[in-house]
Formats: sequence, C-alpha cells, structure tokens
Amino acid sequence: MSQAESQASAAAPAAEEDHGPHAVPRALVAVYVVLVVCTGLTVGVSRIDLGNFNIWVCLLIAVIKGSLVALYFMHLRWDSPFYGIVLISAFFFAALFIGLALLDSHSYQPIIKPTPMALPQAPPP
Repeated sequence: MSQAESQASAAAPAAEEDHGPHAVPRALVAVYVVLVVCTGLTVGVSRIDLGNFNIWVCLLIAVIKGSLVALYFMHLRWDSPFYGIVLISAFFFAALFIGLALLDSHSYQPIIKPTPMALPQAPPP
C-alpha cells in the first residue's frame, strides 16, 4: 500500500464522522403527518370552549409542533442533545410567558372605559 492510499483511507473515516446519520424520508413523512394531525387538533381545540385552558392547550400543541420541526427538519435530533434541550426549553418558556401575559390581560380589560369619542353618537337632527 502506497503512502497516498494510506492517507486517503485515513482521511475517509474522518470525513464520514463529520456527517452523522440523517433522517430517512419515512421519518420525515411521519413527522409531517404528525404536524398535520397537530394542526387539526389546534383547529378542533379552538372550536371547543375550555375556558382559560384553550390558550394553554393551543400553546402546548404549538410547542410540540415547533419542537418537531426543529428536531427533524433542522436535524437537531442527530446533533448534540444539548442543542435540542435548549431549543425545546426555549419554546416551552416562550409559550409560558405568552400564556401568562394573555391571562393577565383578562384582569384589566373590564375596567377600561371608552372615551367619549369612542362612544356611538346620534346623528345630528
């Protein structure tokens, strides 16, 4: 074996190690089907009156959908687990903060009084 062949064979495994396994098309199609089902769930939940839980259920479904897109279509599933955990926790906390802000808006909305300009006025005689 020549020196050039040994260098080429030594470089080949290093290049393969840089590229980890990627998603197979079946996995991507399965994730797509789950995303479509989650979209249907979001529409279904929006038509059911769950009170204050509507926003929480919809935000939970949104976190699941965002996580699936990032993990499979952005290939974070096959990257370092730390990146996936950071991303999913960021989605979770963003949904939590949005949900808490929306819950707070119900407490001050009833005390807002319309200004005289916003009140409907009778047409002049």
